[in-house]
Amino acid sequence: MNAPAPTPRLSVLDQSPIIRGHSPAEAVRRTVELAVEVERLGYHRIWLAEHHNMRGLADPCPEILLTRVASATSRIRVGTGGVLLPYYSGLKVAEIFRMLEALFPQRIDLGIGRAPGSDSVTARALFNGAFYDFDQFPVHVQETVAFLDNALPPDHPYAGIVAMPAGTSSPEVWLLGSSDYSARLAAALGLRFSFAHFISGHGGDAVTRLYRRDFRPSPRESTPAAILTVFAICAETQVEAELLAASIDLRRLQMARGQDGPIVPADEAIAMPYSDSDRALIRRERARAIVGTPESVRDRILELQAAFEADEVMVLTITGSYESRIASYALLAEAFGLVAA
Repeated sequence: MNAPAPTPRLSVLDQSPIIRGHSPAEAVRRTVELAVEVERLGYHRIWLAEHHNMRGLADPCPEILLTRVASATSRIRVGTGGVLLPYYSGLKVAEIFRMLEALFPQRIDLGIGRAPGSDSVTARALFNGAFYDFDQFPVHVQETVAFLDNALPPDHPYAGIVAMPAGTSSPEVWLLGSSDYSARLAAALGLRFSFAHFISGHGGDAVTRLYRRDFRPSPRESTPAAILTVFAICAETQVEAELLAASIDLRRLQMARGQDGPIVPADEAIAMPYSDSDRALIRRERARAIVGTPESVRDRILELQAAFEADEVMVLTITGSYESRIASYALLAEAFGLVAA
C-alpha cells in the first residue's frame, strides 16, 4: 500500500481580476491587499500572472507589481506566474530578477511561461513585428538562467556579460505549463515545474509524473520540485460556493465565445438566460475548478496533489467580489490548518 502523500504547502496565484464597477487600478490595489492577507493566513508564496489587452485582468507587468507586493509583506515568497519569456530579452529578465533578489533576498521566484497571454494581434504588437521562433524557447530559457547565475559557457557569444546586481543568492526558477512540453523541458534542464490544472483539467497528473521520472539534476536543483495550480472557491455551504462560482462560470463561457470584459458579480451572473449549449459548456469547464465547502475543497485538493505527486498546491480564486475572494482563501487556510501570523 502506498504511503499517504504529505500535506502540501499552500500558495496563491493572483490574476488581478477587474470586477465590474471597479477600476483596473482598484484591481491592482486589491492584489496588494490580498498578498498582505494571505501572508497573515500562512500561505507560502504568491505569484502574479501576466496578461495583455484583457478587459477583465489588470496586470500586464507582474515584475513591477511584484515590487509593491514584496514591499507590503515580509515573509511570503513573491513571484511571477509567469513572465512570458518570448516577449523579452533573457538578459533583461535576468537583470530585473537580480535586482528583485537584491531588494528582497531569498523571497523571489521567477516563473517562466511560453504562452502569449493575449490575442494574436496584441502578441504581434508586443513582438514589435519581429518573428519569434518558438523552437528556440529552450535556448532562450537556458540563456536566461545562465545570465541569472552568471554561468554562460566561455565560448558563448555573450560570455563575460554580468547581470547586475550580482549576489550570492538567486531567485528560484520555475517553468510553467499546461501540457507535457514545459514538463519535459524542466526535466531536461533540471528546473522546477508548475502545472496549470486551472487551464487544462485532464491529463496533468501524467505530465507531472513524467517530469519527476525524467528529471536530470542540475547545478540549480538536485531533485525535482512540482507545484500543482488549481482554481478553487470555498464557502461555508455548497449552495453559497455554487453562487460564488457563477461569476467564473460566466467568465469562462464568455471567453469561449470570444467575449471579454470585467468579472460580473455573482447575483447577476447566476440570473443570466443561459441556453442548453451554454450550460453544457459551463459543466465541461467545471472540470478545471474545485467548488464547495472548505472540507470538500481540501479533500479534492489532497486527492489531486497525491495523483500529481505535487510538493505544493497553488490556488487561484476569482469571485464576483473582492471580499468573498479573501474569505475563500481564509476558509481554505483554516481547513488546511495553516498557522496565521
